Amino acid sequence: MSRVYNFSAGPAVLPEEVLKEAAEEMLDYRGCGMSVMEMSHRSKVYDTIIKEAEQDLRDLMNIPDNYKVLFLQGGASQQFAMIPMNLMKNRTADYIVTGQWAKKAYQEAQKYGRANCVASSADKTFSYIPDCSDLPIDEKADYVYICENNTIYGTKFKTLPDTKGKPLVADISSCFLSEPVDVAKYGMLYGGAQKNIGPAGVVIAVIREDLITEDVLPGTPTMLTYKTHADAESLYNTPPCYGIYICGKVFKWLKKMGGLEVMKARNEEKAKLLYDYLDSSKMFSGTVEKESRSLMNVPFVTGDAELDAKFVKEAKAAGLENLKGHRTVGGMRASIYNAMPKAGVEALVDFMRNFEEENLK
Repeated sequence: MSRVYNFSAGPAVLPEEVLKEAAEEMLDYRGCGMSVMEMSHRSKVYDTIIKEAEQDLRDLMNIPDNYKVLFLQGGASQQFAMIPMNLMKNRTADYIVTGQWAKKAYQEAQKYGRANCVASSADKTFSYIPDCSDLPIDEKADYVYICENNTIYGTKFKTLPDTKGKPLVADISSCFLSEPVDVAKYGMLYGGAQKNIGPAGVVIAVIREDLITEDVLPGTPTMLTYKTHADAESLYNTPPCYGIYICGKVFKWLKKMGGLEVMKARNEEKAKLLYDYLDSSKMFSGTVEKESRSLMNVPFVTGDAELDAKFVKEAKAAGLENLKGHRTVGGMRASIYNAMPKAGVEALVDFMRNFEEENLK
């Protein structure tokens, strides 16, 4: 069968070039006689793989030398606890709640100290990013936390919050490597790889070195201490070896494509195609305020649950997969990550246009 256009929010579409290359190396990685799935993470062959992956990521993001890159496990959700365990020295942190994942991180942090919600967009079902230019930052706050791109609700911080000198911690799972980023503006960035970088099972964290200390909350497990992984160069225990290998291939693909400036232009072009159609449609409408729209995740509705279901069913039959919206929002959602080709978005818009003509009452 031919490949479909996969609009899943994650695990999500990967570059076809990367998948083909991995398939060719499945049984014998570059003459070593075994698959990357089989080799020791302590071997010289794998050491080259993980070190190249880190260097390519550093090149793509222009990561300063005083930041560590960690390849971790446990999903982004494990970071909801790991962050306060490691960073909440004063048992205080400020959270900006702009969606379900930020809300879960905020709730988890309350187990370890005082987590303050200093801004939220819950009043309008997380359909916008609140003004974060003058927040009531707690003087004792160890960090300020955001989820920069909201996968479920389709919003994106276009301007980073004024943290008044406190380290900014950002979950960038669904916008990772979608555009250039000034790493120096953050104390920590992290994200699950399964949305825009690689397969599920890998979490990448970029952390400023001064935040990685032995001074963690009492009872913090060894495996949940950043210093453990930083000191061992992400090899304290067996890492998600094959997932990191695929991430490394995606990094090389991104460099070959021209880097993050090129990806930003490509992503803006794709998103404009879809948003322009939504803005002109008499049937479909976006659910996000225009100034807060994500380039990666585009939720939309018809206003009729039965019509939404019909759309998802017929789209699937047409080779447009995983367009059903998250259960907390309903409707539809198109995730158009780096690896989604422009042709996929064009096919979606064409299908939407035809569907509208056939079903508009």
